[in-house]
Amino acid sequence: MRIFLYYIVGLGLANASCQESDHHLEQRVSPLGPLGGQLTVSDSSRHAFSLEAPGLSIDEIRSFGRGKAFFRDNWVIAPASAASRDGLGPVFNARNCHACHVHDGRGKPPDSPDDKLTSLLLRISSPLPALKGEAGPVAQYGDQIQNFAIPGVPPEADPRVDYEEIPGQYPDGRAYSLRKPHYTIKGAQYGALPSDLQISPRLAPAVFGLGLLEAIPVEDLLALEDPEDADGDGISGRANWVEDVETGEKLVGRFGWKANQPRLIQQNAGAFLGDIGITSRLFPKENCASGQKDCQLALNGGEPELLDVILDDVTFYTQTLGVPAQRDRDSRVVKEGFRLFQSVGCDRCHTPTQQTGASEASSVLANQTIHPFTDLLLHDMGEELSDGRKDHLATGKEWRTPPLWGLGLYETVNGYVRLLHDGRARSIEEAILWHGGEGEQAREAFKNLSQPDRNQLIRFLESL
Repeated sequence: MRIFLYYIVGLGLANASCQESDHHLEQRVSPLGPLGGQLTVSDSSRHAFSLEAPGLSIDEIRSFGRGKAFFRDNWVIAPASAASRDGLGPVFNARNCHACHVHDGRGKPPDSPDDKLTSLLLRISSPLPALKGEAGPVAQYGDQIQNFAIPGVPPEADPRVDYEEIPGQYPDGRAYSLRKPHYTIKGAQYGALPSDLQISPRLAPAVFGLGLLEAIPVEDLLALEDPEDADGDGISGRANWVEDVETGEKLVGRFGWKANQPRLIQQNAGAFLGDIGITSRLFPKENCASGQKDCQLALNGGEPELLDVILDDVTFYTQTLGVPAQRDRDSRVVKEGFRLFQSVGCDRCHTPTQQTGASEASSVLANQTIHPFTDLLLHDMGEELSDGRKDHLATGKEWRTPPLWGLGLYETVNGYVRLLHDGRARSIEEAILWHGGEGEQAREAFKNLSQPDRNQLIRFLESL
């Protein structure tokens, strides 16, 4: 059974609302409360994603500060005098977390095929013929291309991206252009990559508000599932069930573009290993694939390289970053944009409101009414956005609904707007126009709005 939280009484026609008085509109559309509940911070500067949640204790503030330092500082090659920060690589994608999650915001894919991938990485796999529909790590390369390495160890390969412009037109005649990425992998160091290689580009997402998403009760997420589309609305979200590597238990995935990580500590430990080459208690084995002898013989920074206290502090940092407040939420344009957002059906996946339950991380995360605009479920987004690669229960076409809070501040914080899992969309408008599959109905409804109404809907999204 799918459950929705609505803020209006009757939708009416989109163009009729333009003639209503502000008072009438106020009655029909209630403004959202603070997006992050008590974790909301009133800052719209370039630091908007990097502030601690209000209400932390002194000890929590200290943990937050230590986590922030290890999130931002470079890891170095072992052995080094900085024993708590050595063990980089041997192969890696970045030297610290901040290099990809710029100012705790989003990464940026290269704009030119001559530029190296930094905050965009490629997950890879190869089909397993004996297991129909399944895929596994690629021999001698593993499940992720690492395009950097320490001295004496060759990087695995040099992935690049180029773009094709695809023209389109709204029903009212206005033209637009979408940017479709094409990936190549050059300089493979450990033998030819298979001809049936599956590639999944993943752009680093923002990291604020994650502790609140972790604190949403699992039963609330499962109540939003409708895998067989029993209500016939064209939306069939479902949870991705994944393994907790510490307990072996199957849990609902919440983090990652495919919802392939169940807990934030596991998400962080996985990124430390896969992206920086730092082992931890959760992932104690170096990320050297079979056949990478130089990588396997390189010195490490301890077993494991990441101390438990550092992993805990970094996790606490990502759990308690504040959520920036909505801007201009009382303006008529923003309220009308919110109504249009609902009328075209965007809220069927980008669920406006969630409620957190208990939290082991901090009492400030517990029992908060929040507005992340996500159901954290997998949805079929159509063939154009498919990576053709299965990830636990997620098919190639399925992606987790990303939260929308902070959407209008990426330009301010990061200096650019690059949306969707691979950063192909250069604007909110382009991101909407790429929606297919379960998002096709909302996309077409958006396209059929008048240009002023489209602008109002986007203005609402920019206010988040």
